[in-house]
Amino acid sequence: MSDTRIDRRFAALREEGRAGLVAFVTGGDPDFDLSCQIVDGLPGAGVDVIEIGMPFTDPMADGPTIQVASQRALRKGMTLRKTLDLVRHLRQSDSDTPVVLMGYYNPIYSYGNDAFLRDAREAGVDGLIIVDLPSEEDSELCVPALDAGLNWIRLATPTTDAKRLPAVLGNASGFVYYVSITGITGAGSADPRAVGEAVQRLKARTDLPIAVGFGIRTPDQAADIARVADAAVVGTVFCKAVEDNLDADGNGTQACVDSVLSLARDLAHGVRNARS
Repeated sequence: MSDTRIDRRFAALREEGRAGLVAFVTGGDPDFDLSCQIVDGLPGAGVDVIEIGMPFTDPMADGPTIQVASQRALRKGMTLRKTLDLVRHLRQSDSDTPVVLMGYYNPIYSYGNDAFLRDAREAGVDGLIIVDLPSEEDSELCVPALDAGLNWIRLATPTTDAKRLPAVLGNASGFVYYVSITGITGAGSADPRAVGEAVQRLKARTDLPIAVGFGIRTPDQAADIARVADAAVVGTVFCKAVEDNLDADGNGTQACVDSVLSLARDLAHGVRNARS
């Protein structure tokens, strides 16, 4: 695989001597137009990699806040095709910021694997995180995605032992996503010391950058992770910022956009100054 936007972004971060900020937002939340504004505004707010959640009816690895965000998007008519349209919209003004789609296999299977990979690549997607496809199923989507020029990003967890790790790292590309706590998104807080030890264990087995997510809510927490990892991944608080700024009827407002981007700027400031 030739260099991807993800590879180039992490190379640039190494040159700058800092960690990156990966921001997760749910595609189509609170609606398509406002979601476009959010995604388009993230790079200017200091986000280094954008992770877009593909709304799904049964997001088993996600906590209540992200589940509700997915439900809001689906109620507004969000689909996988429209999620790709979000990326296309971003690419009209930004050709550099890496975009990763995160979600579950069922919507992709329904779309059609070959068609999805073709359309994702054409839209400007750079990588995939599919949480319910283990390495034993690599031939299903992972290998075809790599062949299509998309990074395949693996999840490692505190329960990933030395015996399992080679399978997790096999065919991984772009970066490794280390889940800092056991359980669902939005539960608990990351322990920087334990995370630092886990990152070092992973770095002993792979040259890929290590991004750490789950349990990061504040600029200070993001900074703590940025001191020991190559990137901090933040998601639940962005979905909560949307939720907290809906109108009385549960519809999106401009304040949803403004709140998310303000939060992104604060988190980016924490990450960018963590090693200074």
